[in-house]
Amino acid sequence: MASVLIADDQALLRGTFRLLIDSDPELWTVGEAENGAEAVELARACQPDVVLMDIRMPVLDGVEATRQICAEMATKVLVLTMFDLDRHVFAALRAGASGFLLKDTPPAELLSAIRIVAAGEALLSPSVTRRLIAEFGRTPELLRPSDPGRSTLTGVTQREEDVLRLVGRGLSNAEIAGRLHLGVGTVKTHVSHLLGKLGVRDRAQLVVMAYESGLITPNSGSV
Repeated sequence: MASVLIADDQALLRGTFRLLIDSDPELWTVGEAENGAEAVELARACQPDVVLMDIRMPVLDGVEATRQICAEMATKVLVLTMFDLDRHVFAALRAGASGFLLKDTPPAELLSAIRIVAAGEALLSPSVTRRLIAEFGRTPELLRPSDPGRSTLTGVTQREEDVLRLVGRGLSNAEIAGRLHLGVGTVKTHVSHLLGKLGVRDRAQLVVMAYESGLITPNSGSV
């Protein structure tokens, strides 16, 4: 079973999420937080597998709470937002979130998303990644390229850079394999090596790294 901490400033939503999560035999709720500061405190105490994190909360917002949690523990964060392509989403991904969902996501999809993130996968589908990239192109201030340039990619091979560039563009492993004339298993191996070399948790963080390293930019070409 995967343990879940719910962080939302609306009591009704917290209660609804708790009932839904506890109805799933593979999930159980370990606590509820009404603001970001309380979410960090409870995460330290409970060490949940996943925090279901509202992105906009009082005292401490979901982005900063995500940053503190991901910096201190292995807990995964799944961000909730009212608005598709909320400009805070990229900040949350940069802070370490493994993905995001809209608050009006159907219950079955929400439960599936929690299980996916708890299993260590990123909830950032190629289609979602592409929409985010389009938004970054319209609002480049969301990006904060690393300085100096691509120094964060030290140790990454040329082929791994090729794979990372396409991950950052939102391509799936199968699409990357076709583009680079590789086997899907080989692409998975390259992605695994990138996670280890770059010290990031999942595919969502690889997308962030592709931009922040300066390897690619939102308008540097189509996928």
